[in-house]
Order: sequence, then C-alpha cells, then structure tokens
Amino acid sequence: MRRVVRQSKFRHVFGQAVKNDQCYDDIRVSRVTWDSSFCAVNPRFVAIIIEASGGGAFLVLPLHKTGRIDKSYPTVCGHTGPVLDIDWCPHNDQVIASGSEDCTVMVWQIPENGLTLSLTEPVVILEGHSKRVGIVAWHPTARNVLLSAGCDNAIIIWNVGTGEALINLDDMHSDMIYNVSWNRNGSLICTASKDKKVRVIDPRKQEIVAEKEKAHEGARPMRAIFLADGNVFTTGFSRMSERQLALWNPKNMQEPIALHEMDTSNGVLLPFYDPDTSIIYLCGKGDSSIRYFEITDESPYVHYLNTFSSKEPQRGMGYMPKRGLDVNKCEIARFFKLHERKCEPIIMTVPRKSDLFQDDLYPDTAGPEAALEAEEWFEGKSADPVLISLKHGYIPGKNRDLKVVKKNILDSKPTANKKCDLINVPKKTPDTASVQNEAKLDEILKEIKSIKDTICNQDERISKLEQQMAKIAA
Repeated sequence: MRRVVRQSKFRHVFGQAVKNDQCYDDIRVSRVTWDSSFCAVNPRFVAIIIEASGGGAFLVLPLHKTGRIDKSYPTVCGHTGPVLDIDWCPHNDQVIASGSEDCTVMVWQIPENGLTLSLTEPVVILEGHSKRVGIVAWHPTARNVLLSAGCDNAIIIWNVGTGEALINLDDMHSDMIYNVSWNRNGSLICTASKDKKVRVIDPRKQEIVAEKEKAHEGARPMRAIFLADGNVFTTGFSRMSERQLALWNPKNMQEPIALHEMDTSNGVLLPFYDPDTSIIYLCGKGDSSIRYFEITDESPYVHYLNTFSSKEPQRGMGYMPKRGLDVNKCEIARFFKLHERKCEPIIMTVPRKSDLFQDDLYPDTAGPEAALEAEEWFEGKSADPVLISLKHGYIPGKNRDLKVVKKNILDSKPTANKKCDLINVPKKTPDTASVQNEAKLDEILKEIKSIKDTICNQDERISKLEQQMAKIAA
C-alpha cells in the first residue's frame, strides 16, 4: 500500500539566517539565569536585555540599525536590578514594559526614531510585587492592560493608564510561576508552575476554570500557551528528562489530546505560536535549532514540519508580530536569535513561484488597534482582536500620529469625581493640544542637546587630530 503524505502548504517552510551585515553586532546579551526570551520585537524596534553594571538595562534599536552597535549607544536603564522580561505593547509600537529583580514593573515610551539619549524615567512605575518580577504580558485586545507575575507567586493585572493594580491573584499558585499566557480575546489566562500544574484562570472572576496536576512529570520548567481555538499547548519534561510537548482541552484536562516525546536535551522549550497559520515554533534555550509543528483537527493533531539548524546555541529569541513581515517574499515568521555577542534575524519562508499576494498564507491578522478600553475590560466585556489585511503590506495607520496623546493617556490619572469630568469636557481639546506641543518641544530640545554634544565631541576630536598632524609635520 502506498503511503499517503499529509497535504499541507507549510510542509516546505524553510528557515534562513540573514547575512552578517544585517545582524546586530557587539551586544552584551544578559547572562542572568532566568528562562525568558530576553528579546522583544515589533515592526519598528528590537529590544534586547543586556548586561549592565549597577542595575538593569535593555537596548532598543530601530530595525534598520544593523551592524556593530557602539558601546556608548543609549539604553533604557531605570531599573536598580537586572531586567528579567520585556514586552512591547501590541497597541502602540513605542510603548514597552519591563519586569526586574528590583520588584517593579516599568512602562516606557520610546521616541519615534529611537533613543538619542539613555532613558532613565519611565512613564509609570508599577509597584506591588514583594519579590522579583519575571513575567510581563500585555493584554491582546484591551488598551493599557498589563499582567505581571513575580517570584512571590502572585499575578497582578494593572490598568497602566492609572497606574493601579486592579486584580491581584496571590493565592492561586503555591510555587513559582514559569509563564503566563492570555487567550485570543484576553478573557482567560493559562499558567505553568513549579508545582507541575497547568492552570486555566478567569482573572476577572478570580477563579481557576481548569487545572491539570503533573501535566509533565519532570522537575524542569514547563511552558503553557493558549491556541486560537481555546486549547492549551504545553512543553515540559518527562520523568526520564526527555523533552515533551502536549495539547490539552481545558474542558477535559484528564488526558492530553496529544503527547509527543522529543529528545533528551535539558534546555527549556520556548513556544512561539502563529494563530493565523496554526504553526508552533519551539526554540530551546541553549539549543542551536528551531523546530516547528502544525496544529490541526486531525490525528495526531501536532504534526512535525521541519527543523531549522545552525551552529551557534541561542541565548534567547525574539518573535516578530505578523504585521512586521515581508509579504512579498512569502515570509511567514521572523525570529531574532540572541548569541552571546550579537542578535541574528532568521527568516522563515514558504517557497512560492508567484510574486502575487498569497492570501492563503496571510489571512487577516491582529492589527495595532485596541478592541476595548481598559475600563470596559475590567467591567467584564471581552472582544476579539481587530483584524487587518496584509495585502499591501502593513502601513502604520494615522493613529501613529497620536503617540503623544497615547502617552498622555498613560500619564494622566482620571479624576474620581465624574462631575468634574463633565465640566471639563469642552476644555479637553486645547489642553491635549498644548500638552502635545510641549511634549514635541521637549523632544526637539533633547535632539538639539544631543546634536550639540556630538558637535562638541567632534570639535575636540578634530583639534586633537590637528595637534597630532602638526607633530608629525614637525
């Protein structure tokens, strides 16, 4: 009997590392012992957690700033302890959150063209954890809602617009939380913990909806993420320390839908999921490969596609959102692999002969528009992501001009007195306009200052060179 090969348009996906001149070189990637990805990417910037003396810092580079990064390049350095996790806001490409060993979460506004001076002042500091904060994750559809999890075994959900902790889940985990993942519309979270349990939690009702004890028998760290259909995908270790991956239905967590053993390496498998193509990419910390699988409705449910292999082990990995990909080259994923001293983009492509837009590879994907305001979500509303088409490539919309207003939304604390709000309504427009102008003025003054500094440095350098030339001539 002839063996029938499963039909899939992703069977021939292949990965390719970019050329050396398109890498980000001479970066001292953080050596902190923590199993986060150390890298976060969006269509404008790549952020990388780096080694920093006397505190914690991360680099934010515009995507086009490839090549060697100067040691004096400005950093984001407001934390007093090492930075453990960073995450870009899905609704504003200039806002990034960071969690640190100093027990705080900070939210930063990056200037439109990147940093010209080191950034030490966050837009808001979120204080509420009693131990280091190892996980930060923005809500997928509600504006200014941020989740953080710390080694105090607590999960806090913040309204960043007011700087308040509105939900505190501090009695659900008896041991360290390895990771937290939102579902597609942000109504549920799933967590993997050191007590070997995978929990599905409704954060607004503050109750555990489903849980599985010993999802993976091994003692090493697990990961759990939500898929678009509501199922939960986990990676972990067997009792014999073999790496495993499993698929679970939260409505019945007794037995997994699928369970696969992979190999005996000891690196934690970080899963990256693309809901548009149902492909999961597994990057092991310390591995030199990326394995990818397709999730379908037919047995065995998790189908191995291929492995991208390279020589160098990875210290961390960034994953570009779909809207940042080059649709003309049939690129379906882009990773930013961290080496010890550099960051190397890896491009995943589906080979196609036609140059036309491949609408089967690029269904409408989550765009940068928030479906809900923070207050609506905390009141109990849920909404799916607002989708956009990638047919003509992703073009940042007009709302990018409102970045300063968004920053003010982050800055301003709403008054408790609703009557005041009503009285102030007619005055709102000139206020925001004047604040906008002030912020623009500040930015221009900062740029002028940095240009002046550069000119002074160049002057000194020129005079030194002239003196040296005079000596040589003499």
